[in-house]
Amino acid sequence: MSVVRDVLDGHASILPVPAHDPAQAAALTTALRAGEPIDDAIGVVLSTSGTTGTPKGAMLTVAALTASAEATHARLGGPGRWLLALPAYHVAGFQVLVRSVIAGVTPAAVPASFEPSALAAAIDAMGSGRRYASLVAAQLDKALRDPQATKALAGLDAVLIGGGPMPANVAETASAAGVSVVRTYGMSETAGGCVYDGVPLDGVGVRVDDDGRIWLGGPTVAAGYRNPVTPDPFAEPGWFRTDDIGVLDDSGALRVLGRVDDAISTGGLTVLPGLVETALSTHPAVADCAVFGVPDERLGQRVIAAVVVAAGASVTLAQLRSHVADTLPATAAPRQLHLVDKLPRRGIGKVDRRELARRFA
Repeated sequence: MSVVRDVLDGHASILPVPAHDPAQAAALTTALRAGEPIDDAIGVVLSTSGTTGTPKGAMLTVAALTASAEATHARLGGPGRWLLALPAYHVAGFQVLVRSVIAGVTPAAVPASFEPSALAAAIDAMGSGRRYASLVAAQLDKALRDPQATKALAGLDAVLIGGGPMPANVAETASAAGVSVVRTYGMSETAGGCVYDGVPLDGVGVRVDDDGRIWLGGPTVAAGYRNPVTPDPFAEPGWFRTDDIGVLDDSGALRVLGRVDDAISTGGLTVLPGLVETALSTHPAVADCAVFGVPDERLGQRVIAAVVVAAGASVTLAQLRSHVADTLPATAAPRQLHLVDKLPRRGIGKVDRRELARRFA
């Protein structure tokens, strides 16, 4: 916590790395040029999720970190005590520390791979007053399988869920248990989540271009990458051009449809895996799922689903195709089904579609 205080006071610029993984820490230290000069305004360089190769390192100013934390507290109802259950070298975990320093409190902490009983104990020890947690969907799902952890989560004022979409069954279970879930959207380049339940935080701008690409703007946007890339997604001052596709509804709320590089081109049409996963997750036999594309000589790519079946249930490809076709064009329905015990994940819980494509190509 003292290091984060030094950052917010303008006395230090840091590069958080995973202490438990010396090889990755060394790689990040080298790639992001730790120890070399950096602008005095930069408080922290946070590595990106690395979905497309070497992490780039988002340079966040103290002003961006502070703006994000203050806007979060304003949206949630005021400062409070936070539970740290995500690695502090990822933006979601780091921002828990920033919010805690600004609120003048020390966060409770559990490992990212917590046991539900440990989560419950940590929440119980947080005391009274406003209390918050920041988790990913896989952690929430794990906690909701334990009555004690579920009860503890229901006692929090808000549970932020980021790092990717949340399966419909997890959302329904959380709602039924009285857990106040807030779905967040953002990334290292925006100092973490900056759109809550589709609505941007105060000061945050959201727009969608003609190609469906999401742009995020405002005081939480990073100053750029430690190692710039071409084309530069920060080329327009105050804005970040994301790799996500989305739409704005009539009220201005943002709906994220998926990543540009996850889109599947099949039979001359484009299928967004996130939309298919949303449809699949409403089938009662589907506990978890991922959709991805693999090469196909006739179609270009074919749509494939990897599904974790709910306990005691069974399902066939034909049943899932019919279910998807009820809400989406038939082209989006998977042409192949793989039943798996669990989905491969990376970072803080994002489904690794590339690993699935390699496995089932």
